[in-house]
Amino acid sequence: MNLATFNIICLAWAIIAIITFFFLQHVNAPYGRHIKQGWGPTLPNKWGWAFMEFPSFAIMLYFFIVSNQSAFAGMLSVLWMAHYFNRSFIFPFRIRTKGKEMPLIIVVSAIVFNLVNAWLNGYFLSAFEKYTENSFLEWNFLAGLALFVFGFIVNLISDHRLINLRHPGETGYKIPRGFLFEYVSCPNHFGELVQWFGFALMAWNYPAACFFIWTAANLIPRSKKHHSWYRANFTDYPRNRKAVIPGLL
Repeated sequence: MNLATFNIICLAWAIIAIITFFFLQHVNAPYGRHIKQGWGPTLPNKWGWAFMEFPSFAIMLYFFIVSNQSAFAGMLSVLWMAHYFNRSFIFPFRIRTKGKEMPLIIVVSAIVFNLVNAWLNGYFLSAFEKYTENSFLEWNFLAGLALFVFGFIVNLISDHRLINLRHPGETGYKIPRGFLFEYVSCPNHFGELVQWFGFALMAWNYPAACFFIWTAANLIPRSKKHHSWYRANFTDYPRNRKAVIPGLL
């Protein structure tokens, strides 16, 4: 496959993401607080998270091992794997969702999503990258790395606060307070948006940009649904909070 064909595949995948974004304005993925009956077989929440996030880690690790990546491409691979190591092996086993289930169809669809995005990014970093040592001095690397690290930290802190809202054995929902929760309902999603925008800046290629588009297409509608759920279920929910982007959305 040549680069032109590969980029066309990325563009087609990005178009599907945009279509998905509009579709998700009207459909609520049935897991977490939005779980519904009638979506087929289920499995425990924590195992669902682990199974659906692991392919992203494994595919990037495969390309990292078998290809002769430049130092810059290798660094991008390591940043990707750091995020998905947390999502696959740490986060699922910290969440306090005992007794909660996730529809198998959600897990399978997420696996497909992660397989495609990880393959596109891993394959590019294996077959097409032409980064040099000077890439570490470019403006997009410096800005992108700062955003990636900031978003990663915001995501970790937000997840930690959400997990610790519940005492061991609790499964109900509470209003999160403090940190960026004072400004948005879903700072964990905001962190991921910033993180993958930073990654796209650093990588400066079609698959990384495509993955950011997919991240936004999934997380912005999800955040808006969370925001509406909080407002509907807590009469004392802070009215000045936005859904995902402080002061904007």
